[in-house]
Amino acid sequence: MNKKINILIAIGGTGGHVFPGLNLAKHLSDNNYEIQIVTDRRGSKYLDSQENLKISKLPSSPIIYKNLFTVFFSAIYVFFSILYSIVYLIFRRPKIIIGMGGYASFPICIAAIILRIKFIIYENNLIIGKANKYLMPFANMMIVSNKSLEGVPINQSKKIIEVGNIIKKEIIDFSKKNERIDKEKLNILVLGGSQAAKIFAESLPKIFLKCSEQGFKLKIFQHCLPNQKNELSLFYNNSNIEFETFNFSNNLNHYFSTADLAITRAGSSMLAELTNANIPFISVPLPSSADKHQLKNAYYYKRKNYSFLIEEKDLNDKLSSLIADIYKNNSILNKIVQNQRQHSDKNVYNNIDKILKEIIDEKN
Repeated sequence: MNKKINILIAIGGTGGHVFPGLNLAKHLSDNNYEIQIVTDRRGSKYLDSQENLKISKLPSSPIIYKNLFTVFFSAIYVFFSILYSIVYLIFRRPKIIIGMGGYASFPICIAAIILRIKFIIYENNLIIGKANKYLMPFANMMIVSNKSLEGVPINQSKKIIEVGNIIKKEIIDFSKKNERIDKEKLNILVLGGSQAAKIFAESLPKIFLKCSEQGFKLKIFQHCLPNQKNELSLFYNNSNIEFETFNFSNNLNHYFSTADLAITRAGSSMLAELTNANIPFISVPLPSSADKHQLKNAYYYKRKNYSFLIEEKDLNDKLSSLIADIYKNNSILNKIVQNQRQHSDKNVYNNIDKILKEIIDEKN
């Protein structure tokens, strides 16, 4: 294409919406599209280091149902966000808008409906999010990570196209060692967002100590918040457990290359990355996730025999025994890896490229 086509990507405020949107933005930018990203205050904190992308911060809010007062003022704020988005789009006028889900993407997509700008929405969970459910009747189509998506109205099902998980290209191309190199040591990678980091830092070290006291040699690579690092380091040092702590990292390949097993929340992007990288993992779904979507994600990957599942309430009772089984029987992880190798999202970007080309080539 000679002239760059302007595409706007509207990204919700959580990491589960931001990172697929960012991955897609980088891909399209590398393929001669003019890319704009809009997000809210929460989402912008993940994007501060992205100097090569045009990023705008727009006001957004969910409807808050605590009482009539909060409902009224949050509804007014959403209305203001839509008006703001209309003005924004009048001046920017993208050819296509891609909504990545989350309430921060809702006002810009409503503005697209009003201004008759084509838009598509993306859902990477296994149950449709509220924003996407409301937007689906007006969207040109919905692209999804998995066709097993729940909650879609029957009369809208023809709009769904499965493309795969929009994860980092370096993860799709990642090549991990075949099996544990050191049979006497189990390398465990602990991952999660800010909420998971807090809970995991409080509960997991004691469980790892219990395993260590049974004679299991572990090395822990643990994501933590900056204010947790000293306490974790002190605990692991006093417990004679080999460890490495790290704060938020955009480059997980270093840790993926050494991990035999991961413990993670059940956000769809992270589960997809671990599966593509052939890292066996234990999902610990966030209990408060909307519509229990993390639990649904975790069950899906467990049914595929890509992973294990332990609910947060059962960590103290079940995790140490599972680690013991894995430590003693290396074939458990090898079977998981063999199953994971049956899955790949390597075609996700080609699938999206084809869809965008079809939409662009359509007559208005």
